[in-house]
Amino acid sequence: MPRATRGFKARRRRNKVLKLAKGFRGGRSRLYRTATEAVDRALVYAYRDRRTKKRDFRRLWIARINAGAHMNDISYSQLIGGLKKAGIELDRKVLSNMAILDAAAFSEVVKIAATANA
Repeated sequence: MPRATRGFKARRRRNKVLKLAKGFRGGRSRLYRTATEAVDRALVYAYRDRRTKKRDFRRLWIARINAGAHMNDISYSQLIGGLKKAGIELDRKVLSNMAILDAAAFSEVVKIAATANA
């Protein structure tokens, strides 16, 4: 009598894990037990890094805005404070793109912020 392998439900569950492990190296993509460990760890990293990505991009935008602000002889904090006082609601992503792609428009925004601070 053949051994019980728990039927198609178990196979479907195992194949789901092995599909998620596709592209992993060695036994991590072929052996169910090691693939389960690898997939669990990968999903934890993915969950964590979806949140970390938001922080990293905000830091990048702030660094770019700071560089553009210093080119226009104003600090980042003075720029953001001036924009708040002037009632300009541009987010950091837009300001960052403006500093990189349209320096003239960014310097106009800086002038508005500087006059609101003064």
